[in-house]
Amino acid sequence: MRVSSFLILTTTFALAALLSFFAARFSVTLVEETSEYSVRQALDLQGLTWAEVEANGLQVLLIGTAPSEADRFVAISTAGTVVDAARIIDDMDVTALAALAAPRFSIEILRNDREVSLIGLIPAGADRADLLARLGRISNNEDIADLLESADYDVPDGWENAVDFGLQALEALPRSKISIDARSVKVTAMADSAERKRKIENSLTRDAPSGLRVGFEISSPRPAITPFSLRFLRDEQGARFDSCSADSDDARSKILGAARKAGLVGEAECQIGLGVPSPNWADAAALTIAAVAQLEGGSVTFSDADITLISPAGTDQRDFDRIIGALENSLPEVFALHAVLTPDPADTSQGPAEFIATLSPEGLVQLNGRLNDDSVAQTAESFATARFGSANVSNRARTDASLQNDWPLRVLSGLEALSLLSHGSARVTAEDLIISGKTGDKSARAAITNLLAQKLGEGARFSVNVAYLEKLDPVASLLTPQACEAEIAAILEKRKISFEPGSGTVDASSLSTLDDIAKVLKNCADLRMIIAGHTDSQGREEMNETLSKSRALAVLNAMRDRKILTSGFEAIGYGETRPIASNDTEEGREANRRIEFKLVPPEPIESPPTTLESFEKTETSTPTDDTTPSEGQDQ
Repeated sequence: MRVSSFLILTTTFALAALLSFFAARFSVTLVEETSEYSVRQALDLQGLTWAEVEANGLQVLLIGTAPSEADRFVAISTAGTVVDAARIIDDMDVTALAALAAPRFSIEILRNDREVSLIGLIPAGADRADLLARLGRISNNEDIADLLESADYDVPDGWENAVDFGLQALEALPRSKISIDARSVKVTAMADSAERKRKIENSLTRDAPSGLRVGFEISSPRPAITPFSLRFLRDEQGARFDSCSADSDDARSKILGAARKAGLVGEAECQIGLGVPSPNWADAAALTIAAVAQLEGGSVTFSDADITLISPAGTDQRDFDRIIGALENSLPEVFALHAVLTPDPADTSQGPAEFIATLSPEGLVQLNGRLNDDSVAQTAESFATARFGSANVSNRARTDASLQNDWPLRVLSGLEALSLLSHGSARVTAEDLIISGKTGDKSARAAITNLLAQKLGEGARFSVNVAYLEKLDPVASLLTPQACEAEIAAILEKRKISFEPGSGTVDASSLSTLDDIAKVLKNCADLRMIIAGHTDSQGREEMNETLSKSRALAVLNAMRDRKILTSGFEAIGYGETRPIASNDTEEGREANRRIEFKLVPPEPIESPPTTLESFEKTETSTPTDDTTPSEGQDQ
């Protein structure tokens, strides 16, 4: 009985253990199959078909070869969305990366006359020593700033041809930046003139190796025109320009368009240059040319902002007043118009005889009206030529034998008086001699009055309508040195002088700023100034000092090109030593990269000593009341 109970109990425990084993085995198999199926399905949905999944108990093995490290990471992350990440075992490989491709080799060479610097990446197989030697010959063996790096790769096809062509361009352009790679060369430079620019571009294009892409950005300075002038005429010979100036392509198109409407036929030259007195130059020119067309002839002459318009002979007074009145109201404010109505000398019905000589602001003289005979006409023309220059005198007067005997004297006196004005007119009639105009000489009115009184004698009738303009006075219009410095500082505060990167070449966008500074300096008395160049703190200190000096010299030369007397000027490069802002920010570094115009203070005048010792010496040298007077001293 006891044995049977023991066997039953033992058998029961054995069966329970066996059932538990099979249940656990079944559970593990179920978990493995479920995990493996779910993970594989998730991977397939992500397109990761290269990944294989094996379940080993609770662990999930990911095996296979991933195309990249990123794909391997995506597979692990995807599996982690299905099972606990702690159960995932990464047994994947990654396809070996292909050999790294060679980097893009390139060189950028900067040249400012003899200063040459280069930066870039070249193949280790390139002949670096030969490159530096050739650059040394171009810069006359001056120091070359060599910032090149090298990489151990083969020399790419076309590299040597590109370098040879880049050095050829560099040698032809003293102020340039040459960007070189194996397939292309880009030339950025400034030429001395438009003609020089064309020659260089044609020569380099012709010599460029086959298959090499070449690009040019060569600029040439526009000429400075002083005074900025324009002269348009319409007469029996047709409509034409004696001279034409514009400050831009758009301005030139507007001026030539107005001239064609006024009768100009064919092509006409209109030079684009620097020095325009107003941004509205083209508008003013177009308006006055249109007025000439309305008058059906005549001439208009610009000299900076002064305009002289002369009507054709015989223009009706009412038409003249109407057209000129409309023009005066339309012109931009800065321009001053001087209009002259020319009578018809052949039409005696227009009124009594008269002679008119007009002097334009640019020095051109026209003689209109009547003179006694050919001898008087020749004398008047010779006298005017002697006073104003043969190229500036146009004689359109006719002869009239009925004129009074003192007519020649009054004509010559009027011409002499006219020569004392900046611009104006001398009008002779039977009863009067009228001198009108503008001058920059405060004593001109008195001088003209005395001249006419002496020439014409007592009882002669004449009028002097002369106005003094300070802007015409070469002395009064000059600015003080302090005012010059302040006006230049105001210009530079609004518009900095910028340079091409890493060079002393003024950027084309700053040429107008240099023009404005030159205009100020033309109105200044003799100056002693320092043109100071400054940089930020990036780069080596010696290079910054050299760069700042070259930029200051470039500005000094720009002033000389604009006809500024610079004998009292000095260009100094301070480099990074005088910052006005922090070099830790881009804004601060931008502020520190600057050009300044500073007055050189006058040397101090030594004053007599005022020390106590000198005072005591003075006291001891002064006699006191009880000192015996010396011989010759009052007692």
